[in-house]
Amino acid sequence: MVIVTGDFVKTGGMDRANYALADYVNREGYAVELVGHRAAPELTERPNVTFRRVPKPLGSYVLGDPLLSRAGRLAVRAGTQRGAVSVVNGGNCPVRAVNWVHYVHAAYVPELGRSARSVRQFVYGVHARRQERLAMARAELVITNSAATRRAVVEKLGADPNKTFVVYLGIDAQAFAPEDAERRARARAELSVGGRPVVAFVGALGDRRKGLDTVFEAWRMLCRNSSWDVDLVVVGAGTELDAWRARALRAGLGERFRLLGFRRDVSWVLAGAEALVAPTRYEPFGVGVLEAIAKSLPAIVSADAGVAELYPPELSHLLLRDPESASELVDKLTTWRSRQGEAAVAMRAFSERVRARDWDAMAKDIVALIAAHAS
Repeated sequence: MVIVTGDFVKTGGMDRANYALADYVNREGYAVELVGHRAAPELTERPNVTFRRVPKPLGSYVLGDPLLSRAGRLAVRAGTQRGAVSVVNGGNCPVRAVNWVHYVHAAYVPELGRSARSVRQFVYGVHARRQERLAMARAELVITNSAATRRAVVEKLGADPNKTFVVYLGIDAQAFAPEDAERRARARAELSVGGRPVVAFVGALGDRRKGLDTVFEAWRMLCRNSSWDVDLVVVGAGTELDAWRARALRAGLGERFRLLGFRRDVSWVLAGAEALVAPTRYEPFGVGVLEAIAKSLPAIVSADAGVAELYPPELSHLLLRDPESASELVDKLTTWRSRQGEAAVAMRAFSERVRARDWDAMAKDIVALIAAHAS
């Protein structure tokens, strides 16, 4: 199998999924050729794994994109001659291959701001959407990470619905499991200020897609009420981190709205939190939310996020219909706080169901789909 993507590492939802597929296929006895910018050493050092490293000029995925596309086309062409199956992601390499779609640029177009970064993102978005449409026209089989992503590639990119299928992502059930009482107590003590419970937000702070602005407005509204006894901790880095810190300071939120920056120990932060909030404007799936659920943590998430498709009816009160609405988010948070004990049983059952589907189960489903399509 030839796999063309940005990274094959265990951090980040898309990267983790690509790692999982390469890992599973190789353990099943197949030779694997990886074409990308980064790959974890535990993959590249194995027998029957070849890594074609593609440069990423100035550390930029945008600048690395045409280099990845070119290297991918060469690898796919050579692989086809050897009888290999090739898997690409979205528009990163528009060739005749299996296309595993993690993200659809055409489904979310960010606002054009005044900064140079915003202009670069907008220009890249135009290019990415053109490449996506070309890739869907050439795809032999399309695999998406949710029904929402499937609708997007069919309706916005013209993918053939008869060869477009959904395979939900998996989870590391050992790394993300309900915490024991001692570890929870230690994590809570580290995160808490004045004994107050904590809700977590996890996401990059480079644009408005993750919805931190909605959370900020909701928290200002909640903290005006003296009965609200919950703090927010924000895990994530990006170009707007310092601006958000200044904004929280001006609003007088102080320790009620704390930005922790980049953390490698997200699992530890989740261990100390009482809930996760994710009012995303666009989320094709949402591995971070799935990880919180696996730890039996209530997660308030946008109803149109891919991961929301997994929610059982008894937890539908955690789904946010309008990610732009701070008022609705306030209602969801106050309802969660008042019904915290009631939801615990349902969350435990949901956690068990989520943890039963690991990364190998996802990879096995993908391999089975590819085999069925080839037969």
